[in-house]
Amino acid sequence: MDIVYVYTRKRRDFGRHCNFSDCPTRVCVDIQPDPGLADSFVLRNPVDACVQHGSEMSEHEANTERVEVESCGVNHVEGGWPKDINPQELEKALRFRKKAKKEENYINTITHLRVLMEHCIKQNNATKISEEYFREEEVDELEEAPSAKTISVIRDPNKTKRTATHLSWHPDRCKKLAVAYCSLEFQQSTEDMSFDSYIWDLENPNKPELVLKPSSPLVSLEYNPKDSHILVGGCYNGQMAYWDTRKGGLPVEVSTVEASHRDPVYGAIWLQSKTGTDCFSASTDGQVLWWDVRKLSKPTETLILDITRKGLLENALGASTLEFEPSMPTKFMVGTEQGIVIACNRKAKTPPEKITNTYRGHHGPIYALARNSFFPKIFLSVGDWTARIWSEETKESSIMWTKYQLSYLTDGCWSTTRPSVFFTTKMDGTLDIWDFLYKQNDPSLSLKVCDEPLSSLRLQDNGCVVGCGSKLGTVTLLEISSGLCTLQRNEKNLANAMFERETKREKILEARHREMRLKERVRSENQGLDVEKVLKESPQETLDRAQKEFFEVIEAELQRRARAEAQQPGTKVKEHTEEEEVAQGEEGELPKYKEEDKEKDAAKVNSNHPHIALPLPAGVAARGSG
Repeated sequence: MDIVYVYTRKRRDFGRHCNFSDCPTRVCVDIQPDPGLADSFVLRNPVDACVQHGSEMSEHEANTERVEVESCGVNHVEGGWPKDINPQELEKALRFRKKAKKEENYINTITHLRVLMEHCIKQNNATKISEEYFREEEVDELEEAPSAKTISVIRDPNKTKRTATHLSWHPDRCKKLAVAYCSLEFQQSTEDMSFDSYIWDLENPNKPELVLKPSSPLVSLEYNPKDSHILVGGCYNGQMAYWDTRKGGLPVEVSTVEASHRDPVYGAIWLQSKTGTDCFSASTDGQVLWWDVRKLSKPTETLILDITRKGLLENALGASTLEFEPSMPTKFMVGTEQGIVIACNRKAKTPPEKITNTYRGHHGPIYALARNSFFPKIFLSVGDWTARIWSEETKESSIMWTKYQLSYLTDGCWSTTRPSVFFTTKMDGTLDIWDFLYKQNDPSLSLKVCDEPLSSLRLQDNGCVVGCGSKLGTVTLLEISSGLCTLQRNEKNLANAMFERETKREKILEARHREMRLKERVRSENQGLDVEKVLKESPQETLDRAQKEFFEVIEAELQRRARAEAQQPGTKVKEHTEEEEVAQGEEGELPKYKEEDKEKDAAKVNSNHPHIALPLPAGVAARGSG
């Protein structure tokens, strides 16, 4: 059934009838043009105008907040440790285990857990959830070409640009980056140059999250791996300072000038300790200082980098970089301005014994030192025009090195996820990524990051994002392809085999060189008296000895020629007799012949030996003329 409702209206409600008629046109309004409005006229071409006789309606849309779903996995290896116990340190972990086993509730807890564990073991034996049913089928891995893309660019907000000297990633979440800014050019600082350094949030790269205000520009800056709110920095004037981000941008404490370094602090690294407040620093003044940030009034320990082991500060080598591996808590290495790597052991009894080894191989300052996280005995050094890979077992030469580049190398580091990949930066603004299992002579990937020189480099712990700082304070964040940050099949074994092979080769060469040096030393000792005699001779004695040896050589040559002529068959006796008669008949002319022979022999000798012009004795000249 249709429901219809009819609206009705009377005729009188429609209003008055319209009467239309013809009439001449008339002007209602005449508006004269205003010349002043011509300047405001804007020509619009094309002009679209829409006219719709109907009610205006609008349409609205609303987007709800997008829910991002992420697949995560948890790999629980061993937990339940207190904060002050590092399970990586075996001695502390063993001591804590012994202490825990002596507690009263230890046996009760183990007895209670035994029942649960027995149930889980029986269940696991019944159903093997970890069994691989299709082990023989392997997924074909697509070989992806090495590549990288820029994900963010952070610029120095100051008008006077400074060099981004050091980068440090947030230890817990890699969404924050601390950058130290400083102008390292001598006497190039201006009055309006800022001392500030910044902590950046990568989700908002246009404005720093926190401004750090040191008393002198920061050369190095590091997050505390145990407490992400604490940072330590080394200043250009040699002072040390630390910040707590919860207390603002001003430093909590600064070391005194008298107890600090005398030169810029190029390295500041946190140490593994119970309190998490210990660190050490190195500078070009030739000192390594240990600090407790809770008391920066004076260093807790000092080491002078004197490789002669005399402990003299005037003989110390200036430190340009510092290296520390947490898995080797007592060892550290220092790269110097003289191109020498100094290996040190902090737990040695005396200061001279703390310098254990030196490695020489660079022609200029060393700007980066890094141990391979997979093979700690292998370390990388970057300086002059090359990057070199060293083994602690070989001291005279590196086991691998890159070819000499056209531009100076400024920084470098190992990959955190692949043992055969490392990164280097150059003065021409290029980032090189090397994979020596794939290619040894050239980098696997070379990227032109910017036009100005690159000064610093830092890789995230996941190995996928790398930050590059430039001379003008620009920090470029690059995401590298998965092929360069994913551990390949059997890569650790291949890299280890290559390191061992090259180390063995260098050991053989070192043994050969030592053998040759020993033989040379024995030979020099045997000839020591002769060498001393030669060294004690005066210039005149040396000239007389040379003249005597020269005449002996001439005499021997003439005797050899005479014997050769005497052995020839059919000697011409008649010719000799005639010559003797001529000689006897012309005795008056004999001196003339002798003088001519002397001149000829002297000319011949001078032509053969242009630097020796000596007169020959008369006897030698007469014998030569006969």
